[in-house]
Amino acid sequence: MTTKRIELSTADITTLEVDAIVNAANAQLAGGGVVDGAIHRAAGPELMRACREIGGCPTGSAVMTPGFKLPAKYVIHAVGPVWSGGDHGEAELLASAYRTSLELADEHGLESIAFPAISCGVYGYPLDAAAAIAVREVARFVDASPNPERVILTCFGDAVLEAYTRALETISI
Repeated sequence: MTTKRIELSTADITTLEVDAIVNAANAQLAGGGVVDGAIHRAAGPELMRACREIGGCPTGSAVMTPGFKLPAKYVIHAVGPVWSGGDHGEAELLASAYRTSLELADEHGLESIAFPAISCGVYGYPLDAAAAIAVREVARFVDASPNPERVILTCFGDAVLEAYTRALETISI
């Protein structure tokens, strides 16, 4: 596996000039939490209208909208699981949210994508476990597909950066 196409960043995800940013969305695509709320505010009210037209997204999946006022061309809304102790399929649902987002990026020929730490905020997923899943899924995908060429894992705070750094150290270059 390779980490050459995977980057860590502490930048505000809403400011990144990439083809797509991933929104840690809820199943209703109704806006809300820290990352979700910030993306909706930065994109403008058109994003909420587009999400309402879609109607929702199941946990473990993702859908795509335009980026509207964001520097990113698109927003991929990925619905991660709420942490319920780890015995309710959370790991597979989180892995699926990452895979589905990457599949959408690949299907649309997107060259760059930025992810937040899906499910790690108000959804309570343990940070180290979530970072390991994120890095594993991204590394597997970029090894098997030419797109996206660049994957940025955005880190809100030092704890997230440290968790992703540890997870990346487990991937063979």
